[in-house]
Amino acid sequence: MKAAVFYGKHDLRIMDIPVPEPGSGEVQIRVRACGICGTDVHIFEGDEGAAKSPPGTVLGHEFAGEITGTGRGVTGFRVGDRVCVDPNQLCGVCDYCRGGLGHYCTSMIGYGTTANGGFAEYCVVPVSQVYRIEDHVTYEQAAMTEPVACCLHGIDMSEICPGDTVVIYGAGMIGLVMLQLARLSGAAVTAVVEPVEEKRAMAKKLGADIVIDPYAQNVRQVLRENGIGRVASVIECAGRTDTILEAIEIAGPKAVVMMFGLTKPDDTIEVKPFDLFKREVVLKASYINPYTQKRAISLIGSGRIDVTSMICRVAPLEELPVILADPKLRSRGKYIIRTGG
Repeated sequence: MKAAVFYGKHDLRIMDIPVPEPGSGEVQIRVRACGICGTDVHIFEGDEGAAKSPPGTVLGHEFAGEITGTGRGVTGFRVGDRVCVDPNQLCGVCDYCRGGLGHYCTSMIGYGTTANGGFAEYCVVPVSQVYRIEDHVTYEQAAMTEPVACCLHGIDMSEICPGDTVVIYGAGMIGLVMLQLARLSGAAVTAVVEPVEEKRAMAKKLGADIVIDPYAQNVRQVLRENGIGRVASVIECAGRTDTILEAIEIAGPKAVVMMFGLTKPDDTIEVKPFDLFKREVVLKASYINPYTQKRAISLIGSGRIDVTSMICRVAPLEELPVILADPKLRSRGKYIIRTGG
């Protein structure tokens, strides 16, 4: 089968490897759609994402497809079922798993990061990691379940209350999902800060009350002109140190600043503790998707969240290295890789 195998910085090879066969408790999935994530870009650039990816790993952790084989002992699923995958397999027995902090599992396996994932024609995962998707949900929509699940964890931690004002930095796929989740959480006013005109237009289409071009406008001034007083939550989705610092600056008293965007591992910011003290601003970060996959599937299946408008293109596997290497291409929106049929 064709697969995208990672060997090191800027070394992602589209090559033929054996089709994996399911073992006990496992299912074989014919991958139909796999999203390109910012984590994939970090790995391709030689940086650590959510975990270190060893050379020889098939990347791709946002994927969906149909079950084409089952191993011994599999129940509840059968050949032909349409499924998406939670790529993070927890051991269930370490102190973190037993303490309700499974995303810090000391023996976690990440399909598409530490173990072979979905940038391939077939993938094998434990049956515990698959979730059935409804017939009306497309594979492209189902591939977005994992990023929506991650966003749900972040939105939960952002502590948005009905009537709040929320500012979101970045209108890529993650920022646009966060925008919709903030509105579903009851935000009365949502503002999106994004330099790309097309992305600002998409944010407006998806319900943003205010859109701001940070290169042409002053964020504070625009908020004032629109009668915004206290900003209750700021969600930074760009993964840039300058926008993190500005997010902290515009946050109101007792606000939560959610640093959701993934920075480079060695990036640093300088903050004044006294400033945080005076405003009681809380800085938070969000790590992967603990226990939110089912909620994400329900949101997508219900149509309460749009996960297709931000998809700019469905591309073949052969184009994956080019897309990962070209930030101009990625700036156009979300790419989904289709490995067949």
